[in-house]
Amino acid sequence: MILDGKRIADRRLEVLEEEIEESGFYPHLATVIVGDDPASRLYVTMKHKACERVGIGSVGVNLPGDTTPQQVREAILQLNEDPLIDGILLQLPLPRQIETDRVMEAVAPEKDVDGFHPSNLGQLFSGKPTFVPCTPKGIMTLLEEYRIPLSGSQAVVVGRSIEVGRPCGMLLLAADATVTLCHSRTKRLEEHTQRADILVCSVGKARFITAEMVREGATVIDVGINYVDGKLCGDVDYAPVAEKAGAITPVPGGVGPMTIASLMENTFRAARMRACAPAR
Repeated sequence: MILDGKRIADRRLEVLEEEIEESGFYPHLATVIVGDDPASRLYVTMKHKACERVGIGSVGVNLPGDTTPQQVREAILQLNEDPLIDGILLQLPLPRQIETDRVMEAVAPEKDVDGFHPSNLGQLFSGKPTFVPCTPKGIMTLLEEYRIPLSGSQAVVVGRSIEVGRPCGMLLLAADATVTLCHSRTKRLEEHTQRADILVCSVGKARFITAEMVREGATVIDVGINYVDGKLCGDVDYAPVAEKAGAITPVPGGVGPMTIASLMENTFRAARMRACAPAR
């Protein structure tokens, strides 16, 4: 079974467009991008197009690659104070001179629609999330839409990033899966992946997960975006693994569209929460 993220994302965006229109709100998302990384600019463009599709206003703050950490923080603080902005997305990765954690802390938690502020991560890890990071949220939505059994399953997450691996592990744990979180230092990795009912791979290495590492009938979620000889591929060696897996996400068209749909849903949630917040 192909887990068609594009089809599910399109359907959810259609529903979201109706919800926004009926709500009377006009949410606004601000994106902040530092530098000229082509992939980052493409992702931001896709997010702005999704905003336009569902009725979310969007503004882009484009900063040069030599921007200082303080200048990035100042740009974010201005967006925090802007009453028209409901959500702020800081496009990652940032240039080397900028410490991501310090800059991310500048985003107001109530506008942190990417879910990376320490307070939002803390709420997620305590089991009471407000804004869930968009890629893990999209993964869980996709599993739910395809009715993949999670309770009691063995889930293995390969990759421990704060953007994907760790929050995805917590969400799977909250869904009553038994979770193993693996990483670059994990010994005999294949022994863990071979017992997984649910295998999530987010390591940033092209075709890293091979068919020999996957249990027959497993559900395989490929988060990777890699280019090999000018062609896009994931972290999973797709063709051989697809013959063995019970369900698998393609690259492209799997997790990526779900991430963008989750961002739109988080932005609308932020707008509603701000509208209902008591005046200061």
